[in-house]
Amino acid sequence: MDTVEIFDTTLRDGEQSPGAAMTAATRLRIARMLDEAGVDTIEAGFPISNGVAFASVDQISRSVRHARVAALARCTAADVEAAAGALERARRPRIHVFIATSPLHLRHKLGISTQRAIEMASDGVQRARTYCDDVEFSAEDATRSDPEFLVQIFSAAVAAGATTVNVPDTVGYATPAEMERLITFLRERVGNLARTRVSVHTHDDLGMATANALAAVRAGARQVECTINGIGERAGNCALEEVVVALRTRAELFGCSTHFDTSTLQQLSSVVARGTRMPVQKNKAVVGKNAFAHESGIHQDGVLKERSTYEVIDPRSVGRTTTLTLGRNSGRHALFARVEELGLHFDDEGRRRFAQAFDRLAAERVNIHDSDLVALARQCALVECAS
Repeated sequence: MDTVEIFDTTLRDGEQSPGAAMTAATRLRIARMLDEAGVDTIEAGFPISNGVAFASVDQISRSVRHARVAALARCTAADVEAAAGALERARRPRIHVFIATSPLHLRHKLGISTQRAIEMASDGVQRARTYCDDVEFSAEDATRSDPEFLVQIFSAAVAAGATTVNVPDTVGYATPAEMERLITFLRERVGNLARTRVSVHTHDDLGMATANALAAVRAGARQVECTINGIGERAGNCALEEVVVALRTRAELFGCSTHFDTSTLQQLSSVVARGTRMPVQKNKAVVGKNAFAHESGIHQDGVLKERSTYEVIDPRSVGRTTTLTLGRNSGRHALFARVEELGLHFDDEGRRRFAQAFDRLAAERVNIHDSDLVALARQCALVECAS
């Protein structure tokens, strides 16, 4: 199977979420956890932006043992030199240079021509290559750029020495079909791209970040840029946990695998959520509290008989367990399975009265806890209660 590399940008793009700034200690802890989990590249920050970012990239560079450490830079001399300085002690450094390529950005933000953008991209990559052999080039707002112009600027970047070219859906505008067509078009048209890794960076403004990233993989992209919990500016980035688990669960469709240890996902999610003060929504895929929780009686019955009836992901593979939540929608199978786990046993009449008492309580309460079950049992002809 082909390998899709995971480029984690939690510490750079993810931390740009409003209010998500992390302490240096938290950033270092997350970087080490990502490294141990098997992330291929950790984008540690944007060193030119401020002294804190520079120091953090330097600290992470000295601490990460396996993954590449990337630093972001615009295609300017000052940015590239700052990135190189922050990465000086990295075992596997990568300088990630970028320039905007859409007509909107070229005209309104940069005020430059397409030819000047190509020159700056080439110069930026060449300058970065004087500091390290691993250089990534990104065309910001690529999905709203002229595809023919992307061919020109990516060709120039590859000729200048870029080892990875990245196609960002910067504002989450693309659809999966458009993303797949664009990656296919670029792979067919950009010279020497066969020797260069194609990457994709997607945002979730229209709720399609993960779908767009996976569509790019289908078209031949072999690096996905993403964040833990999908954090990032505006609606966030492509969620790392969704990509790695989707590629694993649907391996027959994508024909790709990653180096990532999915059993670390729950712990990583929790650390990032606490460090950024951004709680994970309960129904978030893979890492949300309810991702493997079942309250419907029909679903609970199915899961108790065969887990895969309602779970396409083995929760143990992502550091989770199945939870059967007891409430007004629960069925008798789940209720008495939990009762037996608690060591509670009834005669037939007690069982009937216990079920009725549970229904009355569930009509008034959102969730029923173990302590509630024990209290109900003692009222309903309990035969035995394990100590």
